[in-house]
Amino acid sequence: MVKNICVYCSSSDFVDKNFFTAAKELGEKIAQSGYGLVYGGSNVGLMGEVARNVYHNKGKVTGVIPQKINDAGIAFPHEIELIITNTMRERKKIMEEKADAFIALPGGFGTLEEISEMIVGKQLAFHKKPLVFLNVDNFYTKLFEFFDEFYKYKFAKGDCETLYHRANTVDEAISYIKNYTPCDNEYWKDKFVFSI
Repeated sequence: MVKNICVYCSSSDFVDKNFFTAAKELGEKIAQSGYGLVYGGSNVGLMGEVARNVYHNKGKVTGVIPQKINDAGIAFPHEIELIITNTMRERKKIMEEKADAFIALPGGFGTLEEISEMIVGKQLAFHKKPLVFLNVDNFYTKLFEFFDEFYKYKFAKGDCETLYHRANTVDEAISYIKNYTPCDNEYWKDKFVFSI
């Protein structure tokens, strides 16, 4: 059963307003759906926007932030569960352990690295949690086309598309998580252990 959703996303305050609108809506829907938020602990960019809207809608917020970033003074300023780590690797590990589902809002290299690691973990049967790309304004469309190159040239089987879900709206992302049925572990092992 899903209790907490981890959101990966940008920490930039300079991205287009439409991405902030989607982050606001996602935060509201997470709280209104009874889920808690697990995220990177920052008060800036889309990260801060999601957290504020979960918090103000009385949802539980868990932030996980490295000491180095916390020292910059950009941690979420309200009363939440804030876990401070020594490294980025420790941060990702805690976020993965505390979350039951994952949504990637638009973001940069960090967001891509985080959600890609979760895809590989699912491919190799280390977990079977739902993974969603929230494709706001077709932000991830070019990335999906790149993934298609993996399948075309046999770097990954086409079945790997089932490891993650492509959602165009917040409602679609939340609905997918609500209705998600994990596959049997042996199914993932038999089907997806091959060249990464």
